[in-house]
Parts: sequence; C-alpha cells; structure tokens
Amino acid sequence: MESEVYRKAKEFKERYPFTVAWRLKAHSKIAELHLNPGEIVKYAFAAQKNDNPFDIITTYIVVLTNKRILLAHKRLLFGYFFTAITPDMFNDLEVKMGLLWGKIYIDTVKEFVHLSNLQREALPEIETCITEYMMREKRRYMKVSE
Repeated sequence: MESEVYRKAKEFKERYPFTVAWRLKAHSKIAELHLNPGEIVKYAFAAQKNDNPFDIITTYIVVLTNKRILLAHKRLLFGYFFTAITPDMFNDLEVKMGLLWGKIYIDTVKEFVHLSNLQREALPEIETCITEYMMREKRRYMKVSE
C-alpha cells in the first residue's frame, strides 16, 4: 500500500512530467515519518531545493498538511534532511518563471527556501495551494493566539 504523501507527489509528477524530480518514494517516506497524529495531507509536490538549474540531485518532497508545510529529502546512502514550516514562521512567497522551468521562493522567519526546476505550468497551482493554505492557517493561528 502506498502512502498518501507518495500518492499525491506521484499525481503531481504525472500532471507535470517535466518537473525535475527523482526518488519520490524514498523522500515521501521521510515526510510520512514526521507526520504528527491528526495531521492530514492536503497537497504534495516535488522540486529541487536549490537555486541552481544545473543541480538536479537535491529533490525534496514538499507537503502541505492541515498544520504545517513539510520539506523532506532522503540522502542517497544514509540519513535525511527534514524541515517544517509552521504558519507563524511563513512570511511571503515568490514565483519566477524562466525559459524552461520555474522557481518558488518561500520566505520564512529563519530561512529563504528555494524550490526550482518546476514545470512552468505547475507554478500557478503550487502558488495557489501554498498561498490559500497559509492565509487560512495564519488567520486560524492569529485567532488562537489572541
């Protein structure tokens, strides 16, 4: 049985086959490992986490859940990288379209996340999902903290 993260990432890759992404199943397992109880996977996509169009070996799975954004990468031999972005840490999102691929930049309080080598046609879908998600979650987060 395949995981929800892998299924959604695979669907994304089938819709946008020119997105440069490898080893979706391995990266998805890392994201699944870090899902908290009660977290629901809303959307998932794959991208390269770098700003270099020629660096094609840093594929990450990006997962939007009902609580946060997860970024997961399984290293080739051992270990992995994992980042979680909560709504209070999210600042801004930027989209850039190039000749062949597009890029998404997620600005957080602590870092600037570069997601590149995305098929150009995928950019509006990703932007809409992340922006709507973050606006909704930030409103919820602000109500809870008041």
